[in-house]
Amino acid sequence: MEQQIMQRLDQSEQYTLAVADAMPEKEYGFRPTGEVWSFGELMHHIAYGIRWWEANYIRKTETPWDPPPAKKGKKALMEELRKAYADLRQTAGSAKAEAGFHSTLDHVTHHRGQATVQLRLKGIVPPEYMY
Repeated sequence: MEQQIMQRLDQSEQYTLAVADAMPEKEYGFRPTGEVWSFGELMHHIAYGIRWWEANYIRKTETPWDPPPAKKGKKALMEELRKAYADLRQTAGSAKAEAGFHSTLDHVTHHRGQATVQLRLKGIVPPEYMY
């Protein structure tokens, strides 16, 4: 089971980073409407969400939802995503992690889908889905 979890984690990370990389740096501030996050804010939310879900649902450490301000720039946000996935990798292999792990990746998938729509709105074909 641990091998399958790590494979799923690798696929999620690769696809999320591919989606993040597909948006040009100058478009990270793109916001389809005033009510939604910009692309950069969405990437920040995914990274923070990975850490929050991992803390609350894998490590079982009650952690309030208190995201810091989003980092600026594509490079910084992609590094934030890489770090969040690296931290998740440290706890994802434990036997008690399975349900929390799947919930964490479900949250990523939900918001990554929003990111692919934002790419389409900018006329960018999203990376081919990886599973």
